[in-house]
Amino acid sequence: MGQRNRVSYFYDEEVGNYHYGYDHFMKPFRIRMAHCIITSYELDKKMTVIRPPRATPLEMSRFHSDDYVRFLQRVTHEVAELVPAYTECFMQTYDCPPFDGVFEFCSISAGGSIASAKRINHGDADICINWAGGLHHAKKASAEGFCNINDIALSILELLRYHQRVLYLDIDVHHGDGVEEAFYTTDRVMTVSFHQFGNFFPGTGDVKDVGVERGKGYAVNVPLMEGIDDESYKGIFQPVMRDVMERFRPGAIVMQC
Repeated sequence: MGQRNRVSYFYDEEVGNYHYGYDHFMKPFRIRMAHCIITSYELDKKMTVIRPPRATPLEMSRFHSDDYVRFLQRVTHEVAELVPAYTECFMQTYDCPPFDGVFEFCSISAGGSIASAKRINHGDADICINWAGGLHHAKKASAEGFCNINDIALSILELLRYHQRVLYLDIDVHHGDGVEEAFYTTDRVMTVSFHQFGNFFPGTGDVKDVGVERGKGYAVNVPLMEGIDDESYKGIFQPVMRDVMERFRPGAIVMQC
């Protein structure tokens, strides 16, 4: 029998205290609900449970612009109402409202993903889980699609300190546009996204989008029609990922699901 994977699970109990607004689709308390299910089934006893350190502004600035990080630190609902033009430069307030504690929520999300990458880098775990992460739409200087911080890009940058090649796999129904854009010009990160395509947010991720410059051929997009069934998905996913793993040979993998 082979050796079991060492799994680290990052969870901050305060993550469920934040909310985007009562009528908003993004519900951070679901992360707390997922944690309750995990503990109810005693899955936490099979993992190393860690409360991650909060990401600092300096750590966030490894990917995000300094101006944007300062904006996240200062923005409030009141500020957004007083200077709407300034706020709109950084966030689409319908999708990404400036809720109370937005910076703290970002620091929890990013902190867990950065800590996960460090734990992988130092050989302390084989698999790391951060349910507060996966905010794949955030851009270098703006919030988009419910995502104010790109914790994934930050974790990949940390992994690149120890690994020559990092694979990013995204099986969210939406295209992983923020992460793809972040690494669109490099051959050290391959981004692979399986997503619904067409009249559907964010509207990117065409099969013809393959990267540019040194990154040409290192962005893989698998646009899918609405209503695909399990067998059809499996028939596409398995051969694509088999070729990706054989040809790219990543040292580490980041998955958003």
